[in-house]
Amino acid sequence: MKKDLTRKQFDLLAALAEAEGPLTQRALQERTGHSLGIVNRTMKELKEKGFADGGVILAKGREALEPYTAKRAVFIAAGFGSRLVPITLNTPKPLVRVHGKRIIDGLIDACLKAGVTEIYIVRGYLAEQFDQLLYKYPMIRFLENPFFNEANNISSALAAKDLLKNAYVFEADLLLSNPDVIKRYHYTSDFLAIKKDRTDDWCFTVKDGIIAEEKVGGLDCWQMVGISYWDEADGKKLEKDIPEVYDSPGGKERYWEQVPLVFRKQNYAVEVRECFDEDIVEIDTFRELKAIDRSYDV
Repeated sequence: MKKDLTRKQFDLLAALAEAEGPLTQRALQERTGHSLGIVNRTMKELKEKGFADGGVILAKGREALEPYTAKRAVFIAAGFGSRLVPITLNTPKPLVRVHGKRIIDGLIDACLKAGVTEIYIVRGYLAEQFDQLLYKYPMIRFLENPFFNEANNISSALAAKDLLKNAYVFEADLLLSNPDVIKRYHYTSDFLAIKKDRTDDWCFTVKDGIIAEEKVGGLDCWQMVGISYWDEADGKKLEKDIPEVYDSPGGKERYWEQVPLVFRKQNYAVEVRECFDEDIVEIDTFRELKAIDRSYDV
């Protein structure tokens, strides 16, 4: 679908669509970061188009947002989780419980809260254990990754390559505290990240809001969070680029996001979308798990 909204029009319409009631122009200023003058002018434009009026989105406005709507979520969940041994010897990392709740449940619940109900899980290690999710989430569909033991997570993206248009892609082992970081509407492809003065983790350098480089460790950069969104145009490119990188020399050793951010970087302009340390945590090691949930410290 063709995108017909300006960025400012989109920002205000999305804010109105996510609100539970009418929003004042000052509330829109706070939610979007645009000045009151821009909010005032843009709301007049939206009213003239029949998209919004009186601080409320209209039916025609919801139709205008349709091309920007997240249609599905793909969870990459095939790996072993070696750094979380011994707990992962018998349980896939996404199914590990933290304070009694499976890690992946928080991510799925956030998707459902945002209206994303078409959910795929790419599984491999101890695949049959993921069937337990169907009791709570009968809408889930599974994709099998037979290469999880011999290739990196690009093999999981390969299994889902035709499902990445208007789609979230999740690493399935992230402990989510703030479900509101999962948004229903996106203007373009984006990657969640946390602004850092310094990090030893995977991170991005960013120029004018666009990811310029992915690297390990850096100063004044954005620490990568394994949640991204891909619009229709980029999803079509990924469908072609993922198999090409996978089949290239050394391709099986790649992380999947290196396709758009490194090896086919020229084909994409991916925005960084800010979140914060308190929103989400990646539990990398058994020691970190014990620090978060003392029931494992026995």
